[in-house]
Amino acid sequence: MRVEDQIVFTAHHGNWKVADRLLDMDDEKVAHFIASIANTVNAKIPEYLTEVMNVAGISSLAEELAQKNLSDAVVALKSPGTARKLGQLVFEDDKKLRKHLVDVAKALLVREVLSKKASVDYPEGPLSEVRIVFPYNEDHVNFTAFHLSAEHGKWRAVRRLIIDDKTPMADVARLLAGINESITLKLPVYAGIDVDGIDAWFGEFKKVRKAEIPAVVEKYMHFPAENYAPKPFVEHARVYALRKALEKIGLPLDVPAKSLEKYLEKK
Repeated sequence: MRVEDQIVFTAHHGNWKVADRLLDMDDEKVAHFIASIANTVNAKIPEYLTEVMNVAGISSLAEELAQKNLSDAVVALKSPGTARKLGQLVFEDDKKLRKHLVDVAKALLVREVLSKKASVDYPEGPLSEVRIVFPYNEDHVNFTAFHLSAEHGKWRAVRRLIIDDKTPMADVARLLAGINESITLKLPVYAGIDVDGIDAWFGEFKKVRKAEIPAVVEKYMHFPAENYAPKPFVEHARVYALRKALEKIGLPLDVPAKSLEKYLEKK
């Protein structure tokens, strides 16, 4: 039996209760809906990392770095000194495991610092209401996407975690990060964002040295987003440009689900 095309996101854990479904799979509506989901999960990730790192300390460091202009802040984010400070803010003695957590902490720091300087979230805002019946009685996070499109092909994604007393909170963060990664790949498809064009905009930069970071930032500052996406998704294209600029520099905009997965596997 064919599963109905739909996208569903539900979360029920403590005071966090949100549930919504999209059945109208018009490209623009899909893009707006999954952008809202991405905003939702990115806002919640830090709350689920407090057992493994000093999230408040990371926020304090972000406030300090955000006093700089954008270019100097990015240089500081890339510096070994910042990496050392992050190493002191994760709760892990094992060097290999600490590295995974530092990678996650760096993504948190980058996102928080740059949120004070540029758009890091999509303009839709997060989901905040319970609009459908929860599919599970247990505490959980659930993201399901089914869509067979003649133009875009097949999208089948199920990311689900039932949460109980034994569930590490970092595992919830891992799931949320994985949902964000799925959406990061799919949103440009439905929004009509020219990701190849964005890649080409930064194509002159290869392995970026410290001295070249200001030039990458300057290139981002002059990015003509309106040329790379239809009007409803210009700001989304700007977020993708920031992600690409940071990728060139070697900084993450998104918490890496793989790093949390590796940490949890070895812990």
